Amino acid sequence: MARAPLLQLSGLTLGFGGAPVFSGLDLVIQPADRVALVGRNGSGKSTLMKVMAGLIEPDAGEVVVSPGTRVGYLEQDPDMAGFATLGDFAARGLDPSESWRVEAVAEGLKFDLDRDPALASGGERRRAALARLMAEAPELMLLDEPTNHLDIEAVGWLERTLAETRAGYVLISHDRAFLRALARATLWIDRGEVRRQDKGFDAFEDWRDTVWKEEETRAHKMDRRIRAEGRWAVEGISARRKRNQGRLRALQDLRAERAAMIRRQGTAAMDLGTGTRSGKKVIVAEGVTKRFGDRAIAQGFDLTVQRGDRVAFVGPNGVGKTTLIGMLLGRIAPDSGEVRHGTNLEIAVFDQARAQLDPDATLWESLTGDTEMRVSGRADQVMVRGEPRHVVAYLKDFLFDETQARGPVRALSGGERARLLLAKLMARPSNLLVLDEPTNDLDIETLDLLQDLLGSYDGTVLLVSHDRDFLDRVATTTVWMEGQGRTTLYAGGWSDAVAQRGDARIAGAAAGGGTEGPAPRAPRDTSGQKREQDGAPAAGTGRKAGGLSFTERHRLADLPGVIDRLTAEIGKLEGLLADPDLFAREPVKFRKATEALAERQARLLAAEEEWLELAERAEAS
Repeated sequence: MARAPLLQLSGLTLGFGGAPVFSGLDLVIQPADRVALVGRNGSGKSTLMKVMAGLIEPDAGEVVVSPGTRVGYLEQDPDMAGFATLGDFAARGLDPSESWRVEAVAEGLKFDLDRDPALASGGERRRAALARLMAEAPELMLLDEPTNHLDIEAVGWLERTLAETRAGYVLISHDRAFLRALARATLWIDRGEVRRQDKGFDAFEDWRDTVWKEEETRAHKMDRRIRAEGRWAVEGISARRKRNQGRLRALQDLRAERAAMIRRQGTAAMDLGTGTRSGKKVIVAEGVTKRFGDRAIAQGFDLTVQRGDRVAFVGPNGVGKTTLIGMLLGRIAPDSGEVRHGTNLEIAVFDQARAQLDPDATLWESLTGDTEMRVSGRADQVMVRGEPRHVVAYLKDFLFDETQARGPVRALSGGERARLLLAKLMARPSNLLVLDEPTNDLDIETLDLLQDLLGSYDGTVLLVSHDRDFLDRVATTTVWMEGQGRTTLYAGGWSDAVAQRGDARIAGAAAGGGTEGPAPRAPRDTSGQKREQDGAPAAGTGRKAGGLSFTERHRLADLPGVIDRLTAEIGKLEGLLADPDLFAREPVKFRKATEALAERQARLLAAEEEWLELAERAEAS
């Protein structure tokens, strides 16, 4: 017997008083659907998701949620006003007996439930919002940019958890690796039309390009036909006016159809201008050490950045990536050690907080108010890499229209703010580009363009990002910040670093992400401390110790913790089900708890059997 869909949209139209964002949209989300929702910035992805969540009423059409289906929505900027702690926000509406769900997610995402929301970082707030949604365990999850502000370790945990859930979900994300690992279908919003392909995200770009090519071919044929019919109308109509009125009407209809075809938005006309050529050695750091109280950021850190290098810094949130870059740029003094700069450095910085943008200023003022961009005596022009440009024309290069130029920055979406900051950054010539989380909120096409620009950029790039695919495409060196001042250098991007580490605990975070790297090369520890990975030899040697591979040794070490966690969750569920009145009082909760108990018991049995097998093999050798 076929199961009812979780959500159904019929004849949906929405316009906000202007041109419709959607018109006559029909869409069905089935149980256990895993859907990527993709499209350009401003195409209406978040708007459509809010309609699905019931937060926006359409102008026309119907939104039907199947009886008994709970829909959970992860918004990009949750309002935590009135909550004393992140845990209070995450547990709102939950029965106290189910608080273990929040605790389980907090353990997986590694955030402090007692943290004051007013003091929490963007990553901590995003973790709390995820904990709240996942603790509610809805049948349909609507996830709007769930990986924003999460570090790679947290993204890996979320990826594995969503891969195991039985719930259906719709994902908006710019993270290709995340979408490749999870999506089984793709919804593509393009100029008010929503298309669906029941294939994973890997197939999306070929599908999109095919649709665009067919559209261009159709438009080209239509233009040729209009020109031919137009010539006939001018040259041959006078002698046959009466009997050819039908052909004239067909020509008018053809012109109307062509005029109604919405032109596809082009890519931003971004360009990176290289300034004066820097010296061959750009930055040399020797023995750099920095501490804040008991917290070590760097301990004996050594790094030489050559002209043309693309150096990525990865590690958990709060480990000190931005602080380390600040020391490399000479903006933060180390406690000891030395940082030397090469000659002729021209530095441009893209900061993740978008602090260079005043939310109350207009886009026009954001550019003309910049002293480095201002053209003397001209309030309508900006200096772009040494050449004056009209401010509106320059904004159009970054896909802003004239009406937006006079609007406030606070009205922009996250992706539009990122594009505006790129416009400011790219107006200046530079030879050292610092990008702190540049991929947040950017659509896939803009990310592709940015990647191409960085590939042809003559200068040097320092990069902080959690986007594994972007790291693989851009980075030539990865600095892995381990915590407590330990740092290790790897050749290549994220996947290369994972391969060289040989660490099973992070292998899951690399699944589905990036391109396959070259044969592993031995890492270089820059902290002056001896590497210790559970007694294992250096990664990348390919040797086995104790009869087990490195992956199996790490798995054997991790399994006791997995078993303990599952045992604790089973105990809490059994305590909940011990209530004899639970079934009569709350049958849905009883059913969910029963299913969760069976699922965790099965996972516990599998984990115990795996541990026994690995332990016996290790002992036998």
